[in-house]
Amino acid sequence: MIGRDRIGHVVQVESEMPLVEAHNRPLTSDRLQEQLGRLGNTPFRLEKLTNHLNGSAMLPVSELNRIRREIVTQLETLRAEPKRWQINSDATLSELLPNVPHRTVSAPSLLVLVRSLSQLRAALETDIQTLYCEFEDPRAYKQAVQMVRESGDKKIWVAPPRITKSGENWILQQVRDSQANGYLVRNYDQLQFFKSDRCIGDFSLNVANALTADYLIQTFGLERVTASYDLNIAQLQDLLTSGSPDWYEVTIHQHMPMFHMEHCVFCAFMSDGTDYTNCGRPCEKHEVKLRDRVGTEHILTADAGCRNTVFNGKAQTGAEYLQSLAKLGVNHFRIEFVNESAEQVKHTIECYQKLLNGEINGSQLWRSLNLQNQLGVTRGTF
Repeated sequence: MIGRDRIGHVVQVESEMPLVEAHNRPLTSDRLQEQLGRLGNTPFRLEKLTNHLNGSAMLPVSELNRIRREIVTQLETLRAEPKRWQINSDATLSELLPNVPHRTVSAPSLLVLVRSLSQLRAALETDIQTLYCEFEDPRAYKQAVQMVRESGDKKIWVAPPRITKSGENWILQQVRDSQANGYLVRNYDQLQFFKSDRCIGDFSLNVANALTADYLIQTFGLERVTASYDLNIAQLQDLLTSGSPDWYEVTIHQHMPMFHMEHCVFCAFMSDGTDYTNCGRPCEKHEVKLRDRVGTEHILTADAGCRNTVFNGKAQTGAEYLQSLAKLGVNHFRIEFVNESAEQVKHTIECYQKLLNGEINGSQLWRSLNLQNQLGVTRGTF
């Protein structure tokens, strides 16, 4: 008897006794189907049976049961083994990617991520058409959405917390209740929760190659993904040329998130409490910075799950590469703010709009804003 499963495993088991002539109950296809289909306590079901027996032959039921159990055991053993990969030295990346039509827009656009209502008000006074919000309290998203919609035709996307733990879907529901235009998703739980909504993949999905981008876009219907922050400019250019460049959104200005932790500095050092139920929520009343050994003050923020992120105190920019990235087909460039004032938000946006319009160059921008000239986590060879 030969058994095959859907993923290509094949096993063969022989009976321990010979077939004999049947006088009353031969091994017909119906009888074999009935006996061999008893797979209720296994991960299998009998999908198809082909009977090659000729004449009226039979085996005892006990032997048929033994053969069935042995086939199940052998298939389960094979399925538990690691896959045996075979290297195809002639394969190319283009063969692995589908032929996706290139979608273009008339000109590159700036997208702005804000982290407070005051920053949002400032951004709404500019010509930016698409805004992202990442607030500590997701309940404030409803007010943010109302502000944006009252301002005209602008769009607002909101971000859930970076980490989602079991039992925290209530936070995601608060985010969805805002009824924003879409959601900036950060992890696989959120990909599932917001699967019926418009979504863009954020940097924490760590898209560093075209295969990952294709998988996320095709599997979860994302409109685009954010290029990984681990890429330097040369690696980013390789990413853009190995797939469709309009898959990607590039963060061109940001305070780099240095680390993300479950430990809440606000609760530990600014209250006598132990968690959000008794700490008094100092994170909602105070601004905290952590000073390093060279005197740089890095910005600390909290999220709805009481997890903290430390952002680099000095913003960095890839302004010098914006025009070259636009020539490669990037249509969406993101600016992220953390604790900037409303005046700083408007001035920074104005500078990047001038850069996009060709009124200033990248060197003039990063020098005038006193920024760190770097794209991604590592500076690389540039």
